[in-house]
Formats: sequence, C-alpha cells, structure tokens
Amino acid sequence: MLKTRHIQLSSVVLLTAAAITLALYGPAPSATAAEKLPAPLSRYKGRRIAQTMSFHGAPWLIREERDQEENTKLLLKALQVKEGQTVADIGCGNGFYTLQLARLVGPQGRVLAVDIQPEMLALLNKRAAEAGIKNIEPVLSTPADPKLPPGELDLVLLVDVYHEFACPEQMLGAMRDSLKPTGHVALAEYRTEDPSVPIKLLHKMSKKQILKEYTASGFTLAREFDELPWQHLMFFGRAD
Repeated sequence: MLKTRHIQLSSVVLLTAAAITLALYGPAPSATAAEKLPAPLSRYKGRRIAQTMSFHGAPWLIREERDQEENTKLLLKALQVKEGQTVADIGCGNGFYTLQLARLVGPQGRVLAVDIQPEMLALLNKRAAEAGIKNIEPVLSTPADPKLPPGELDLVLLVDVYHEFACPEQMLGAMRDSLKPTGHVALAEYRTEDPSVPIKLLHKMSKKQILKEYTASGFTLAREFDELPWQHLMFFGRAD
C-alpha cells in the first residue's frame, strides 16, 4: 500500500521549520496581500483542480521507495540537464529533485527552487545545507506568479504539481515568459490513462488534457518520454 500523502511531521521538525521560516522570510503575507491575487479556480478547461499538498506531507516526497516506484533516476536522465544551465523546480517541496538538479548543473549553474509554502523552502534549505549544496536559490512564489526571471531559464521542471495550480493560466504564462528561446518546460504527471497507477484520480492527468491546457497558453509540444512507470513526461517549448 502507498503511504498517505499527508504524513504528519514530528512536532520537533515542525518547530524547527517554523523557526527557520521566520528567520528567512519574516511573517506570513497579510490578508491584504492575498486579496490582490486572482481568485483561485476549482476547475480549468474541464478539469477539477486538486488541493495543494501541505508541508505536513513532506516526508512522503523523500520516501525510500520513491525511486523504485517512479524511477526518478530515469526521469532525471530524460531531462538532459547540462552543466552551467539555469533551471527551475516549481513546487519543489523539500527538494527531492532540487538537490539532484543542483548537482547536475554544477557550481556554474543555478537552480531556482520555487514553492508557495515557506515551510517547504525551510525544509529544503536545511537539506541543502546538510548536503553542502550552494547553487540553489529558494523562491517564495504566489499561486499566480512563480517569480521567475524573464527569458533566463533553460528548463522549468514540474513533477506531480501542475494539477494543483489554483491559477493555471497565470502560471503558464509566467513560465512561458521565463524560458529562453531554446528552453523547455518539463511536465511530469501521473497517468490518468493507466488505472494501475496507485494514485487518486484527482492527482492524475491525461495527455489529452495536458495538451489542451498547454497549447492554449502558447506552448508547443517538443518531445515526450514514455518510459516512466507511473508518469507522463512531456516537454514544451514556446510556440513562437
């Protein structure tokens, strides 16, 4: 049986994360700031949007069996990341892929670790410090803006997170603007088409739905990788 996505962290870890968060980011955004955001959607282009996984579920992201279940090493290889590149990990969580991307781009490269939960970024910073990795830049984003620099990204990676975006149209536009002319968005999502994938249907996407949403926001499908056990992996470039 798969472990639940909402495993409770110990109280000690939660207190540590909260302290690091306050030191790094200050107090949480005010209600006034939140009101400036677009209204979150519950549906988009015929798809029901899933709720964001809380930072309480962070241990599930770095579970020991994840590599075997999802073949994460094969996913990383398929990304074709090169040394010196600038990449972003959107919905980075506690950094399962972020830390590995940082090693792939090397000291001359940059990894922007983007998440809407400061607690996740605090946990990521702790893991990066323990690993001695220094080329990661944490980015506290909003549900409508990933806070990415325009025209600088070689790769934007989204692993099992896009289906939770409350403002998908704004996020897609911002990701597209962040890409270099040769850059790509790499999207991994659990396959709706495969009932044997042991993930709730709300947290899956079909290729048909992915293409509908991405092409409508100015992306074109560049290539696909269909060898992962549970996930689609699709690469999108700017349509222009």
